[in-house]
Amino acid sequence: MKETYNAYQDFQKQFKRIETKYILEKTVLKQVLQDLEAYMEADAYANSTITNIYFDTEQFDLIQDSIAKKHAREKVRMRLYDPQPQASSKAFLEIKKKIDGIGYKNRLTSTANAITSYVTTGLSIIDGLDQSLIDDQIQKDLTQLRQRHQQLQPKMYIYYDRLSFRGKQDADIRITIDQNLLYRDWDICLSAGKSGNDLLDPSKVIMEVKVPGQCPSWLLQVFNKYGISQTSFSKYGTAYRLASQENRKELSLARNTL
Repeated sequence: MKETYNAYQDFQKQFKRIETKYILEKTVLKQVLQDLEAYMEADAYANSTITNIYFDTEQFDLIQDSIAKKHAREKVRMRLYDPQPQASSKAFLEIKKKIDGIGYKNRLTSTANAITSYVTTGLSIIDGLDQSLIDDQIQKDLTQLRQRHQQLQPKMYIYYDRLSFRGKQDADIRITIDQNLLYRDWDICLSAGKSGNDLLDPSKVIMEVKVPGQCPSWLLQVFNKYGISQTSFSKYGTAYRLASQENRKELSLARNTL
């Protein structure tokens, strides 16, 4: 029998960790991974395709606040790992925050259809909702965001392929490699498929290190060996900037043709 997921069937899980990002050329990545073989191993889900739908206001107030470092720099997204996601696919609703340089993420599991309904209307379309799961951190966060910004709606699609690794001695140390990144601010729905503009130069990847504390010395040594420096890169923030630039170009072109 095919497995089904009722809305909010899983309790939300909270993650607290320090995340650092690095942008590498693909030619350098191969060498870095060879050096990390002594310390890292493939995660249980080593290869994955990730589809994200970010929710925001009509005027993109959430991402603008995040870029300006206002409030807790909240981001509300739905994430799916299904290679061909549909409305009935298993999905994760995640609310990310950053406070004093530390990232926090609250997450619950449902279907894409139920999560979209819940975020945009505050209601679940699934019958038999367990009332005991409503008053959790996700509910509180969404209520605060609605009070601040009113309605949230799907505003940005971001896709990428991911390689995942974990520490051999400490499984809490995780490294992910994201590549083939795409974004679009039109047709923000799963049925539109995998399409969009390049979010990053296709010859580069994003390496993200996620640790509960300080970055281990052996990893810093590898970064120093290849001259790799930490960078600040927000996928949603970058997609918003790129989309805004494209929209301004289109507006300017339209004015010039009048």
